[in-house]
Amino acid sequence: MSDKPFSKAAVVGTGMMGPGIAMTLALGGVPAVILSRTAEGAKKGLDAARAQLRLLSGAGLADPERAAEASARLSASTAFDETVAGVDLAIESAPENMQFKQQLFARMDGIAKPGAVLASNTSGLSITAIASRCARPERVLTTHFWNPPHLMPLVEIVKGEKTSDETAETMRRFLTACGKVAVMVKKDRPGQLGNRLQMALVREAVHIVAEGIASVEDVDIAAKTGFGLRLPVYGILEHQDMVGLDMAFAINDYVSGDLYNEPRAPALYREMVERGDLGVKTGKGFYDWSTKDPAAVRARRDQFVLDFLRASRETP
Repeated sequence: MSDKPFSKAAVVGTGMMGPGIAMTLALGGVPAVILSRTAEGAKKGLDAARAQLRLLSGAGLADPERAAEASARLSASTAFDETVAGVDLAIESAPENMQFKQQLFARMDGIAKPGAVLASNTSGLSITAIASRCARPERVLTTHFWNPPHLMPLVEIVKGEKTSDETAETMRRFLTACGKVAVMVKKDRPGQLGNRLQMALVREAVHIVAEGIASVEDVDIAAKTGFGLRLPVYGILEHQDMVGLDMAFAINDYVSGDLYNEPRAPALYREMVERGDLGVKTGKGFYDWSTKDPAAVRARRDQFVLDFLRASRETP
């Protein structure tokens, strides 16, 4: 099986994720068309993808010649039907709305080549449900790129109930060839893999604040300077084995009864949303963003990831 089974791809969506996904495919050697409903959106997506290529090249994470070749493989269009009909891979990166995605995939399924693969970048919606109106659900799966997709290595491949093993394995090989770290999620469950782990952490973090156990700032400090610092090179289950499962079990058994175990988001979350405290978009959430610069926070995050990736490459 070829590591590059696709000759041309389309990425539907020019928001936060689309340009980075298209850039990844182009860097992997596949011409990629960024699709938008408007010419302005298409141009904006193309400019963003090319800017991301320049960033990777400038940071030493992409060979300049290879980045230039990838840039030439990128294009943008508003011609949805014509573009989807001409590719053998289409990746959707649209808003997280089930009805919209079902309609979109039914439309793509009706105009795509018989052997084309249709993928969703959904971060948690059921790919089985998304593919329910498709005539060829065996060719539909999730490829969940993590944000920001031009930097984060992880892509979760989620198999729907009818996704073929061949389709999933083809995508895994392809994404690996594009430089991503692909993991296979064997069951189509809410939250997939990474977000299930992340949601468990988020729920407990909010619960700790609600219970007055620690402040918002100290919760984040504990995560960033404690267990979070070692996670890139020392996995959760590796740690369990290293400390010994007898001790780990005893601690887990003791602590679990005091953790947040309700089958819903913590009440504090709902109260904040009902007040209109939505985070950066409204200026206040867990933090007061009138005194905290979101652009600086994102820049710090991205620079850390860049430095980590560069150091990983330099380590023999």
